[in-house]
Amino acid sequence: MQSTAAVSVSAPAIASGGGARSEAARRASGLRVCGLRGEALACPSLRISQAPARLAVARAAAAATNGAVAGSGGFDYDLVIIGAGVGGHGAALHAVEEGLKTAIIEGDVVGGTCVNRGCVPSKALLAVSGRMRELHDEHHMKSLGLQVSSTGYDRQAVADHANNLASKIRSNLTNSMKAMGVDILTGVGTIVGKQKVRYGKIGFPDKEITARNIIIATGSVPFVPKGIEIDGKTVFTSDHALKLESVPDWIAIVGSGYIGLEFSDVYTALGSEVTFVEALDQLMPGFDPEIAKLAQRVLINPRKIDYHTGVFASKITPAKDGKPVLIELIDAKTKEHKETLEINVVTQRGFVPVDERMRVMDADGNVPQAREKADKEGFEVDVVKTSFKANTKALAENEGDGIAKLIYRPDTGEILGVHILGLHAADLIHEASNAIALGTTVQEIKFAVHAHPTLSEVLDELFKAAKVNSGVSHSVNEPVAA
Repeated sequence: MQSTAAVSVSAPAIASGGGARSEAARRASGLRVCGLRGEALACPSLRISQAPARLAVARAAAAATNGAVAGSGGFDYDLVIIGAGVGGHGAALHAVEEGLKTAIIEGDVVGGTCVNRGCVPSKALLAVSGRMRELHDEHHMKSLGLQVSSTGYDRQAVADHANNLASKIRSNLTNSMKAMGVDILTGVGTIVGKQKVRYGKIGFPDKEITARNIIIATGSVPFVPKGIEIDGKTVFTSDHALKLESVPDWIAIVGSGYIGLEFSDVYTALGSEVTFVEALDQLMPGFDPEIAKLAQRVLINPRKIDYHTGVFASKITPAKDGKPVLIELIDAKTKEHKETLEINVVTQRGFVPVDERMRVMDADGNVPQAREKADKEGFEVDVVKTSFKANTKALAENEGDGIAKLIYRPDTGEILGVHILGLHAADLIHEASNAIALGTTVQEIKFAVHAHPTLSEVLDELFKAAKVNSGVSHSVNEPVAA
């Protein structure tokens, strides 16, 4: 059985403010249209080979018109980005495309959390666990007419697969920025004044630059609550877990969100037993309840996973002097002592606080519960669902366990949110994401072609199942027979 994913998207809240801004500031704030909406809004794509010439032309044109360009007004750069993760990298490339002289500051390695300690190596490990799980499923193999005599794995080779992928992506990001003329500055960046950044070694920043605009893209690190002692061997964070230095017989995972769920998939596929410790009253508390229920049935119940909900890990002590790891649990509501677990490995995840305009630090992937938000704001919503069991391609791969769920406004056809749990959900979700970003309604997307037999027909059936009030107009011309 291949790894099943659960993903969600919903319509974002958009806030804007007034006030005069410089041309460079307007360019910087407008860069977001060159990503998801680029093609629809006629934002031209930029090949790396075009970058230096385009940048030179933009600077020359701005200089000829006394525009805000690199170095004008005494600034060293039009834009300085603190943090060279995937977010900072994308911002840098878009800035150069708009003709801004750009520098990016990185205190560790290019790629940040995602490439080096997050989604890239984790997906490499999930690719392995998915194949291992499929090979171990004798019934699944026989139903496909395949016979597998034995399976096994090389732990170091699996770890190397993840590390090599991260290294390759890191190199690609670095080369793309260099090719487009982005200055990569090494050191820890600190904002020391208005439009002024100092960077260098930790505790000894010795270089200072000025910038018309500054983007903070410093990312995040695993959250470790008080009372939890990390030794990197028997008690460790997700950063350590991705190194796959060992595969213990038994692992406890503190937190059952998507990160904990991914590690449970990897470690159980490689032979470990897993115990979840979840402070809230249900597993996967951040998921849509219906999606979480199905995910528990498909991804947790059939596997060697048990769990404790409604309990908080108040203290974790690493293994030492022949004693195992100790986790002290207390009731999450009453704070009464529950019990002590003796286990081998712990992973932990945390959250990044942001305001409604994401002005503190953007937590990529945070998705509001669209239906609850709509109910709170007082407009009518409706929900429709489709199952992977009705999809020919999913059945051909014996992967019928899955669901797609649409939340929409029946009065306007506006798509508010989509949840998908099932085969290749991480790829399928982008049709819904693009529809929301472009303001495409249910009525309009019904006319999109979904080839048969493909998994995309799951969304085709989903959108066609939505009923919009009569009289609501749409801009798509209905097909007419020749």
